[in-house]
Amino acid sequence: MYETVQTHRDLIMMVMTGLAVFCGMIGLAWPHLVPDVLGARMRHLDRAWQSQRQSGLVQPAERPKRSLLTSKPKRLYAVIVRRLNLARHLKNGATLQILQMAGFRGRAPVITFLAMRVLMPLTMLGFSAFYIFAVIKPEIQFLLKAAICVASAGLGYYLPALFVRNRIAKRQKSVVRAWPNALDLLMICVESGVSIEHAFRKVADEISGQSRELAEELALTTAELSYLPDRRTAYENLGRRTDLDGVKSVVTGLMQSEQHGTSLGTTLRVLAQESRNMRMSLAEKKAASLSPKLTVPMIVFFLPVLFAVIITPAVIQILGN
Repeated sequence: MYETVQTHRDLIMMVMTGLAVFCGMIGLAWPHLVPDVLGARMRHLDRAWQSQRQSGLVQPAERPKRSLLTSKPKRLYAVIVRRLNLARHLKNGATLQILQMAGFRGRAPVITFLAMRVLMPLTMLGFSAFYIFAVIKPEIQFLLKAAICVASAGLGYYLPALFVRNRIAKRQKSVVRAWPNALDLLMICVESGVSIEHAFRKVADEISGQSRELAEELALTTAELSYLPDRRTAYENLGRRTDLDGVKSVVTGLMQSEQHGTSLGTTLRVLAQESRNMRMSLAEKKAASLSPKLTVPMIVFFLPVLFAVIITPAVIQILGN
């Protein structure tokens, strides 16, 4: 019985060690597997701009702006998507919307995402099979080894989606923090007589230091307001890309103000105050939930030490007598 328990314990430790090593290798190799082409290009342009600025060829106002579209996808990813006919999964539009919410726009991120959902399961399957059958070689049944490999492949299928979901959560958090300040700036621009297109452009430039994600969304909205025949479509696209209740309420207010001819400055003032109240309520909610969250750590870590400090002198006195 003891040997069986020890065997299962060793097996669990080996599996957990293998998963930890694999996750570490994926983390180290991720920049090489999915290189940041856009980031490298922007760094190259930034270095070129800095050198030209130091030489006096350009002025600070001529700094190149960050592009919202990515370059062409890798040929391998494009071949995989074309051969397996994976583009049919984009007919419902859910994948495109999720990628847009994560800040991935253009054709390249879509092809990369679809290709990674094919490559990651195969990579996980091959790595887990090699690690189990060739490296650790645990003394377990073959069916259990195969089940572990299949489970690793299933995990690899969901890894790209988890990465995108994590990217969406971080992006929404950045937008929520900067959204009230952006509304204040937008209200000031509108009340000073600036058109809504120029107001969005100005706010995108000013808010970029606080939230690059929100600046990108506002810049894209500015472009859509310029070339789309209906402003309502541009506002709806902004709400759909961010998928935040605060942004959607502002979008609804802007569309109603334009439809009924009400004062846009008054509407933005009310919406900015509501956005600040919403952010304050969220902060109060997090503060109120802090006490329940600290209960378990205090019970597990603090109370045993406190009891030991209180009881130890009495135990020493009893044992001394």
